[in-house]
Parts: sequence; C-alpha cells; structure tokens
Amino acid sequence: MTAKPLHIMMLGLRGFPHVQGGVENHVENLSQELTALGCRITAVVRSRYQQKEARTAWNGIAVRGIWSPQSSYLEAIVHTFLGILYAATVRPDILHIHAIGPALMTPLARTLGLRVVVTHHGEDYNRQKWGKAAKCMLKLGEHVGMRFAHGRIAISKGILASVSQKFGVQCDEIANGVKLPDLTGQSMVLAKFGITARRYVLLVSRFVPEKRHTDLIHAFLAAKMPGWKLALVGKADHVNAYTATVHTAASRSGDVVCTGFLSGQELHEIYLHAGIFALPSSHEGLPISILEAMSYGLPVIASDIQANRELDGIAIDYFPMGNIEALTRLLEQKANFQFESGLCEQIRDIIRTKYNWRDIAKKTFSVYQTAQGASRTGAVH
Repeated sequence: MTAKPLHIMMLGLRGFPHVQGGVENHVENLSQELTALGCRITAVVRSRYQQKEARTAWNGIAVRGIWSPQSSYLEAIVHTFLGILYAATVRPDILHIHAIGPALMTPLARTLGLRVVVTHHGEDYNRQKWGKAAKCMLKLGEHVGMRFAHGRIAISKGILASVSQKFGVQCDEIANGVKLPDLTGQSMVLAKFGITARRYVLLVSRFVPEKRHTDLIHAFLAAKMPGWKLALVGKADHVNAYTATVHTAASRSGDVVCTGFLSGQELHEIYLHAGIFALPSSHEGLPISILEAMSYGLPVIASDIQANRELDGIAIDYFPMGNIEALTRLLEQKANFQFESGLCEQIRDIIRTKYNWRDIAKKTFSVYQTAQGASRTGAVH
C-alpha cells in the first residue's frame, strides 16, 4: 500500500448498507475489504435508500446521500450525473462506477478529469422490465463504459467474453463473493413467518420479472411436498404490476409466504434453516444469492442460464429456464435431500476458495493501480 490511502468513490448503487440488490451487496462487502487493505472509501448513494445507521459513515466507510427522482427510468442516470459532479469537487483517486446504466456517464467523468473504473455486473438491457428506449440507453452505457473507462471489471466469464468480443478492450474478470457465515443461530424468524426448519423452499431476490417468482410458485404448488412451504424474501423497489402478480399468485395458498425484505440476523436465520434454495431467473450477472445459499451448504435449484451455470458445483441442479414441469420434479427430488455435514462443508469449501471477498478486494485494488497508470498516460483503450 502507498503511504497515502487510496481514495475510492463508489457510484451506481441505491443505498448502503443492508439494501437489497446484487450491486449493493457487492459494494458493501468489497468496500469493507478495501478499507481493511488501507483504502479510504466513499459510497455515494440515493438519499431515499440511505439507511439510518449510515447517514454519514458506516464501518469506517464514508456515506454521501444525493437526491434522485422516484422514477425507475430516471433514478439511476440522474443520480449518477449528480454523483459525478460531486466526485469532480471531491477528486477521489478512483471513481468506481457499478453497472452499465450508470456507466453511461463515464465520458462525463473523463471530461472532468476523473480516473474511472467500471464494473460490468450484467447485460441489464436483457431485463424484461425495460422497453426499447431504455434497452438502447443501457447498450450505449455498456459501450461508452467499456470504451472510456481506465479500468474494467467483469463479474463473470460470460460477461468477460462478451466485452472482449464486442469491444476488444482489456477487462479483468473478478467474480462476486460472499462471506462464509457461522452455521449456528436461533430460529426466531421461522415462527414469525410460520415456517419450519428444513421444510421450506427459499428464494431471496428483488421482485423483478426476470427472477420469475411465479414460475417457482406454480412449480411448488404442483409438487408433492407435504409439510413444506415456500418463502419468498424480498420486495420491489417501485410499485408495479409484476409485484401485484406475484402477491396474487402467492395468496392462492397458505403455504407460500412473502416475508418482505430481510437483512442482518433475520436473513441469516432464514438461510440457515432452509431446506432448498431455488432461483428460476431468466437473467443474472453472477448471482450472489446462489453464492449465499452455497455458503450455508444448501442444495440449490437454478435455471440453466449461463450466469447460473458458471456456479456449477456439487448440490446444484439445473432445469431449462421457464420449464415449470422440470422445476416441479427437481423440487420433489430435493425434498428428499439428506442434509449431511460433510457435503455441507464441501459446498462451503467452494465459497472459501473461489469467492472470498478478501481475494476479490486485492484483485480490485490491482485494477485501481493499473487505472492510475492509464490515467497518467491519458490512454483510452
């Protein structure tokens, strides 16, 4: 490390800490590890998502809330624009922009003399919620983010291959990570939601169409799993028709429970005591929720999209995305899964060796150092 701490400003996330979302989880954990390495971190967040425990700082990380409009289409881009103007006054050593939507403002950041690293978290233009205009803007964000950044990070092999093919630029693959939890804890949250240890299927995600909650609900209700329940953890960022559809489908059976967003001890408990984790999604970057499930040694069922298959490992079973009958069969098979401590530790060993946040932070710091050199030469790759 240098004598002067490297000042990193994180931009592109909703809130910090304990805010649902893959980018938010990524930045929260990465920032803590970078701080441990000696960096000075500032997280720029959208004011209405800002957590009470982090009005100005959290765990040694500075937090700066900036206004953003309450619009799913304008929220990210307006906040990023204002965040870059703020960065131009603060002058961090590195402005780290997360996701291709916010990356649309990379040329502005360069014009203002900022050193920029962009992390590509996924091809968001493939998300079902976006219309044609939004998809075009996201593709443009991907293009200028990858072309104009001083450093680029892809969170999966699939994203890395796509970036290399499309843009022919240097990009580093640095995966998402997860903290390895202690496998002890109470079960108070289970009684709160009327579920029983090892007798519920779990899905943890935001309520967005690409997570395909209704596929899981229909498959669960069709499966022969007496005594089991389905727990859907999460909520929507914006009120929408999809959320209403999920709640309507869930309300048809008392065995489907919508818990809302959970964090901290409650989220730990609901992972710890789950019987099966399922993710039937149509789009992912590199799913942190599966990594979290693996960190608890849980058997996993996932759709066979490329991002999910990158996590191919023991106790993960894949089904053709959208095939409810195949998902139903896997749920029935996994309901008879024997929860063995030896297999559980084998699953956790994958997390320990491949998805460790400390190693991820060290790799990211190396990208920062390279980006500083690229900035001094004025290079645009």
